[in-house]
Amino acid sequence: MARQSKSLSKPNDECLKAKVDKEEYTSKSELVNDLIRQARNQQVQIDWLSAKLDKSESSGFTDDSKEQILVQSKALLHG
Repeated sequence: MARQSKSLSKPNDECLKAKVDKEEYTSKSELVNDLIRQARNQQVQIDWLSAKLDKSESSGFTDDSKEQILVQSKALLHG
């Protein structure tokens, strides 16, 4: 596994330390790797949704733009 040294802001470092202290993770490295995995998984989902929106927009199914569809979707999710 590659080793790297990164600087963290004080609030971010304290947040990581608190999670390790609560034994949610065994180390800051484990936590950072988990956060990166989560971000990568979210990007996969975002890319999938974007592709679906592009396909729908180009199919003539709707005249709404991606931005309009996203606003409508968020409104439905948040009631």
